[in-house]
This record gives sequence, C-alpha cells and structure tokens, in this order.
Amino acid sequence: MPKNNFQKSLNTGKIQIIYGMHAVRAALLNTKRVHQELHINENNHEIANNYKSIIKKITILDQKEFKKLYGGEKSTQGIVLKTNDFERPNLQQFLKNENANAKSVLMALDQITDPQNIGSIMRSCALFNCKGIIVAKDNAPDLTPSLYKAASGAAEIVNYFRVTNLKRSISELKKYGYWAYGFDSSKDNESSNINFTKKSVLVFGSEGKGMRDLVKKECDEIIKLKMQENKHYQIDSLNVSNAATIALYEFFKS
Repeated sequence: MPKNNFQKSLNTGKIQIIYGMHAVRAALLNTKRVHQELHINENNHEIANNYKSIIKKITILDQKEFKKLYGGEKSTQGIVLKTNDFERPNLQQFLKNENANAKSVLMALDQITDPQNIGSIMRSCALFNCKGIIVAKDNAPDLTPSLYKAASGAAEIVNYFRVTNLKRSISELKKYGYWAYGFDSSKDNESSNINFTKKSVLVFGSEGKGMRDLVKKECDEIIKLKMQENKHYQIDSLNVSNAATIALYEFFKS
C-alpha cells in the first residue's frame, strides 16, 4: 500500500505517448511512472517477455493495425508506451535542492526548436551529469514523443524547464551562484578560453541566428569553441548539439 500511495503522489494525470526502444525501456524502468498500456508490433513480439514484470497490459498488434494507429516502424521502432507523466520540480524547487552541491551545471537553450537537437543535448546532459535544460515556453517544444525518442531515455532523468522568460531565469540562476557562459561562433567573438566556475550555466542559441541580444547581454562571458574551419568547403560551425556536448565535456573534466 505505501508503494501505491507513493506512485499516486507522483502521478500528474497527464497521459504521454512514448515510442522507440530506448525511450520506452527507460520509461518502463522509471518507478515514478504509472503505466497504462504497451503496444508492440507483431514483428517484435518476443520483446514482450522482457516487460511482463513491469507492465500488466501488453498488446501485440499485427502490422496493419499497428501502422493504422502509429504509422510505420521507422519512427516508433515497433513499440509504443502509453504512460502517466510524473511530477517534476520547477526551476526554483530544483535550484533549492541543487544549492547543496558544490559543483553544478545547467544548459540554457535560446530558440532551439528542433526536438532532435534538444533530445541529443539531453542525452549528453545525462552522460556528463548535467541535471537540467532551460528553454523558453514560446520558443521550444514540449516533451513530445519525438523528443523522448531523440533523448533515448535521458528525458527520464534530465529536468526540462520550460520558463516564461529565459533571460530572467538566467538572472535568477546568478542569485544561486551560477556564472553564465554564452557560446557564440560568430567571427566578432574571438575569446576561446574556458575557465568554468563550480556552478555554471551554458547558454546556446539556435543555429544561424544564435543567441538573442537580450540573452547574450545576460551572459557573464561569451566563448567561441576552438575549431579548424574548412574555408574551401565553407564548413565553419558545429551543429548545436555537438557544440553543447563539447562544452559539457569541458565542464565535466574541469
């Protein structure tokens, strides 16, 4: 009984659809969730045995029925989970808890809208002990099925804070001792020295436009990652998820 009460207290009542082998497996392993049903394409029916002890309702669908409900296997990988979302801390709650840690890093993403990029960054966060990503509600996607899949399980452990005002949230972080590092690959930025403080927020803007000026002005330092440009083929910048991974690694090893 105590276990059931604990789960109910974490259940938000919001139903989520999660697909993709890694994303579904991670969600099923998350004891904070209450699961509804697992749909598996008949081609993958053997993997149902792996999850019988975790979820009671497992339905094997023939290819025609599965495709009718969820489309082709290319995106879903033939497995779809219907599950309840779980309670997550807001940014203020997170910061109060995180304040006890001597070392902490967060990501702030300004107008990055591609779920694939955000999911990839989230996966890097999970690997380099970054516990949260901050985005603006109006300029970033929610935790969609495609984002869950791109994150390959990381969305279960990395907090995704959708805030009203990103600039204001970065300013709030500073009150908790964070130093804001903006990453910018533009030619007018020549600083490439990275000396992270123990508490850092790494700020990235969208590819092409970069950070908005108001967000950039909130950063304490602007950094350009060292790289060798290929002028002949006009290869002069990294994909934002790759750049974010490098920055997280630099903080991780510092």
